[in-house]
Amino acid sequence: MRVIVVGAGIIGLSTAWYLRRLGAEVTIIDPVPALGASHAAAGMIAPAAEVVWGQTPLYPLMQASAQMYPEFAAEVASAAAVDLGFTDAGTLVCAGDSADLQALRELREAQSRSGFATEIITGSAARRVEPSLSPAVAGAVHIPGDRSIDPRRVSAALLSAVTSESGFLLIRQRAVELLKDGDVTVGVALSDGRRVEADQVILCAGSTSNAIAGAPQLPLREVWGDVLRLRAPAEATPLLTRTIRGLVSGRSVYLVPRPDGEIVLGASSREDGLSGTPAGAVHRLLADGQRLVPGILDAEIADITTRARPGSPDDLPFIGRIDSGCVVSTGYFRHGVLLAPFGGRLGAELALGAVSDWIPEGAAESVSPHRFTTETTSAYPNHSPAYSNYNPAHSTRSMS
Repeated sequence: MRVIVVGAGIIGLSTAWYLRRLGAEVTIIDPVPALGASHAAAGMIAPAAEVVWGQTPLYPLMQASAQMYPEFAAEVASAAAVDLGFTDAGTLVCAGDSADLQALRELREAQSRSGFATEIITGSAARRVEPSLSPAVAGAVHIPGDRSIDPRRVSAALLSAVTSESGFLLIRQRAVELLKDGDVTVGVALSDGRRVEADQVILCAGSTSNAIAGAPQLPLREVWGDVLRLRAPAEATPLLTRTIRGLVSGRSVYLVPRPDGEIVLGASSREDGLSGTPAGAVHRLLADGQRLVPGILDAEIADITTRARPGSPDDLPFIGRIDSGCVVSTGYFRHGVLLAPFGGRLGAELALGAVSDWIPEGAAESVSPHRFTTETTSAYPNHSPAYSNYNPAHSTRSMS
């Protein structure tokens, strides 16, 4: 079967990976592969730390994908013959002060109710685990099972692995329209005028999906994030050995160490439409980060990246069939890296008609692209559907 994947972020590339494993011929269309939201991502594979209030349907997806990650990462690393920076050192979620610690205690109750194993430890115990933590840290939630990975390496490895195989084509152009035969998608029109046809099309174009003519107008929103990559002085390396997340005066912040000594600093989340990097965001990240790990102020800023993540009204992705020739897989918000094996495999199996009996009960309904529309059919009408419960100003309180 010939399948077009529109979008070469970590979701599109993971989908292409699973398609190739299932024997499909794959064409990926993206003008700048692997340079979208996943290029900025920190790469936390941390379902327990991602627990937030009011998002219960998301937890089984995160748990299932986290369980898939070791095998997925090992196979991709082997195919591309590279190190993906995959670690399992765990996470400390730290409190900047006593008020933040109370918020973490409440969050831990939600984690426990969802079946995650976590432990509250004192600030001094946290510093014994990570000596670079500030003496002001009031306490922490210890999550030993969390992992992390370098999304830039993963995307590069997936791109290398799939493009090195026969039966694969990468087109560095922008998809501008879905080609239709009646109500059925049969291909994609490109910005250079070419028309590429296939048996199936999978839309993995992130927040730009709605800009493609003929695509379903999903209730997507752009959630911008700013990420700094720091390099500590050689004498201070490694500054950290595990992911540090935290609350500082109620604001979320994270520091993710890489095996090569790099530290990824982030957690800004804004919906102001500003594609540049606000000076205030950089200042807040450094100020909040140094409240937890003072040593980062001695580090060199190696990179600042700003990208838009595709968000949905309930922060769950849209994964499902749009018509008999098209599947959509987008809206992953800040969970694209964590959900890459889950979303990639499910999108590929939907396109090829394979049985996805491995997904958690109720997951197909929770990620349905039709869950915010009054339409109940399996395909969108030719006009924009009428959505309910959709607020474009939606914002979610979260830990990252």
